[in-house]
Amino acid sequence: MAETQPRLELEAVSKQFGGLHAVEDVNLRLREGGRHGILGPNGAGKTTLFNLITGVLPTTSGRISLFGQDVTRWPTHKRTAMGMARTFQITSLFPKLTVLDNVLLAVQGLRRMKLMMFRPLASYKDVYEKAEKLLTDVNFWHLRDQQVRNLSHGEQRQLEVVLGLASDPKVLLLDEPSAGLATGESREMADFLNSLDKDLSILIIEHDLDVLFGVVSQITVLHYGKVLLEGPS
Repeated sequence: MAETQPRLELEAVSKQFGGLHAVEDVNLRLREGGRHGILGPNGAGKTTLFNLITGVLPTTSGRISLFGQDVTRWPTHKRTAMGMARTFQITSLFPKLTVLDNVLLAVQGLRRMKLMMFRPLASYKDVYEKAEKLLTDVNFWHLRDQQVRNLSHGEQRQLEVVLGLASDPKVLLLDEPSAGLATGESREMADFLNSLDKDLSILIIEHDLDVLFGVVSQITVLHYGKVLLEGPS
C-alpha cells in the first residue's frame, strides 16, 4: 500500500550566513519512490540545502519533516536512523581495499558490534551476507575481489552509491553522482540509478542534464538560494 504522506518534506526552509541568504523559503516534497532533481549553477544553494536536510547545518527558519516527523533540530545520526542516507561529490572509498572490503566496512560501521583484532570482517556472517546482497542487487558481485583503484571511474562512482545503500535507506540523497564522468560512463550511471529499488525515494543534485532528466520525474531549479522553477521534468 502506498504511503499517503511525503517521506521528506521541506516547508519554507531558509539558511542565512550573516547577511547572505544561502537558501530562502524552499518548499519540497518527496514521496515513496519519488525521483526529484535539484538543478542550479554553482552558488545556487544546492549543497547547503542538502546539508540542511541531513542535519549537517542548522536551519535559520522553516521545517524539515521525515516520514511526518519534525526533524528540523535533529542531529544527522538520528535522521540516518530514521531511513535517510547521503553520498558526496568527493570520493569516500578506500582505493587499496577491495570492493567487498569497502562495502563490509560501510555495513559494519552502521552496526553496534564489538570487533576482534585480526579477525577478518568477512568472518562476521551477518555483515558478510548484507554486503553480498548489496553487491548482488546491483550486479557488482563479480567485482568483489577487485581493488577499488583498478575500477573505472564510473564503477567507483556507482560503488559510492552502493555504500549509501548500506543502511537500507528509504530516502537517498545523491550529490552529483556523475561528477567527472565521461559521456558513456554518465549513461551507465543513469542506467544504474534507474535499476535501484523502485520504492526508494531519491533526491539528486546533478549538473549533467542527460543523467538528471534520464532519472528524475520532478525538478527544482535553485538560483541564489531561491526556487526559480519547479515541476515535472
